Amino acid sequence: MQNSLLRYCGYRDYFLFLFGINTGLRISDILPLRAKDVRNKSQITITEKKTKKVRIININEILKAEIATYTISMECDDFLFASKKGNSHITPTQAYRRIQKAAEIAGIENTATHSLRKTFGYHHYKKHGDLAILQEFFSHASISITRQYIGITQDEVKNNLTDFDLQQPGGPK
Repeated sequence: MQNSLLRYCGYRDYFLFLFGINTGLRISDILPLRAKDVRNKSQITITEKKTKKVRIININEILKAEIATYTISMECDDFLFASKKGNSHITPTQAYRRIQKAAEIAGIENTATHSLRKTFGYHHYKKHGDLAILQEFFSHASISITRQYIGITQDEVKNNLTDFDLQQPGGPK
């Protein structure tokens, strides 16, 4: 899939997808980023446009390597997702269209730029199983909102707990 997306969508659009699913940031917080904001860093510090909260986002090793490759020929003040028209970044509408195109090529339906954020949350939950952390990250009022947001059903939670048991330390196994 990666080669198809790169071939038909271009590296900028592939990088936008990869950046979104690895950071969980809103598209409105991703698009204004410049090379200097992410190059040679292990964390990104932003002030969210929607909530005005300061966020520190860790950059994983996969994304670090991709950032190094993607920004190698960029000047420090270049936008990561520069528009070909003018001296700015692409708009959220343009980002939406590019993500739609990539999803179409990958055979994925019902995708939008916000799907990148939800995908981050879903996979974070699957790996760590901690809805409270995601609730805080997404600034949700309750865990049930977070569960609904990332598409975790009550049956999935129940099934996850079905075979769970604890044994007394030193007791029979």
